[in-house]
Amino acid sequence: METLRVGMLGAGTVGSGVARILLEEPDRIVRRCGRRIELTRAVVRDPLKARDEVFSRVPVSGNPRDVLDAAEVDVVLELMGGLEPARTLVRSALQAGKDVVTANKALLCEHGEELFSAAREAGRTIAFEAAVAGGVPIIHVLGQSMAANQITAIEAIINGTSNFILTDMFRNDAAYDDAVRKAQAMGYAEADPSMDVEGTDAAQKLTLLTLLAFGTRTRPEQFQVQGINTLELADLKYADELGYAVKLLATAKLLEGGLEMHTQPTLIRQGRPLATVEGANNMIALTGDVVGQTWFSGMGAGQMATASAVVSDLIDVAVGRAQLTFPHLDVWGAHAPVPLQPAEQAFRRYYLRFNVEDRPHVIADITDILGRNSISLASVIQHEAPEPDDVPSGAAPIVPLVIMTHRTTEGQLRRASAELDALNCLRRPKVCLPVSD
Repeated sequence: METLRVGMLGAGTVGSGVARILLEEPDRIVRRCGRRIELTRAVVRDPLKARDEVFSRVPVSGNPRDVLDAAEVDVVLELMGGLEPARTLVRSALQAGKDVVTANKALLCEHGEELFSAAREAGRTIAFEAAVAGGVPIIHVLGQSMAANQITAIEAIINGTSNFILTDMFRNDAAYDDAVRKAQAMGYAEADPSMDVEGTDAAQKLTLLTLLAFGTRTRPEQFQVQGINTLELADLKYADELGYAVKLLATAKLLEGGLEMHTQPTLIRQGRPLATVEGANNMIALTGDVVGQTWFSGMGAGQMATASAVVSDLIDVAVGRAQLTFPHLDVWGAHAPVPLQPAEQAFRRYYLRFNVEDRPHVIADITDILGRNSISLASVIQHEAPEPDDVPSGAAPIVPLVIMTHRTTEGQLRRASAELDALNCLRRPKVCLPVSD
């Protein structure tokens, strides 16, 4: 029986999960693909560092050439993360005639065009299912299952860390910082969670999805990216009172004026499938011109969800599926890209929360500014102010004021926002979130 031999670059959390599957479930893999997949060696930055015991069964070194130059390696599995040396090593692997499997969305977002071109020149494959949605096989869906469709919209919860944090805040009345620490303790968040909570991770994943769906080459700095790190528990509770759930939503919609893209915390109407996603789960809603709207969901963060997607890519390489589909993926250089619609033209409803002094004319001042910018109000919530005994002598109580608007453009909202920021009745920055009904 022919064996597919794998060399691993990086042996961290995901690498340990992949090694465990390959070493402990070999017969299952043979049943799936008719070939053995053998992990022949692993390369790490520090060979002396303590790591998962599973690597006691695999030769481990600190020299990448032990994988790149090895005749007994057919596929290079890049799980190092980051841009360098991952970029250089992936190029070297392709030039050495080896296929590549990677879970590195940052690498593909930054250097994908170069690496895919190198793969095609070398007649090799890059498989990257694990780079987007963990255990949700969305790359396979876009590249194969929905090939008969023109995708017209993507709405995606694709950062399991942020979704876990938002769920913990809402379900357990947890403060943001406490929810982040819990996510870290459970292995869903890194020691530095900024890539997740600031929206960068989800934005990078959205660029990969739009490449496959629309052939559009984008970078996160070209569209609006906002994270969950400015939200408070109060926002989740007000959203629930209004009939919505707050999720970090990555969106791409094909419109007459181009492609609308943004990654932001969004109020999603309760009852929609996306509003029900909790914990570290992901969900991607795709709209196709033939099939209509479909939903794909599953675990989006954690060791084994990502490891499962990596092994799925290895199986695709083993049976030749990846080699057949890779040359036809609608990615870099495949066809003319769809232009991006300017962010100011986005047309939607908004949730606004202000902390204001509870005194006369405050609501009138705010609504006057919104009205002058052609922004119509759908609803206003102002709960009763604290009792006077709870307020320092001579000071006006500070109360939250929540406004839901009717549909307006992002440009109109930005102009109004600049005027609102100048009001002396506001305390702390306002919160502004889009609404998806």
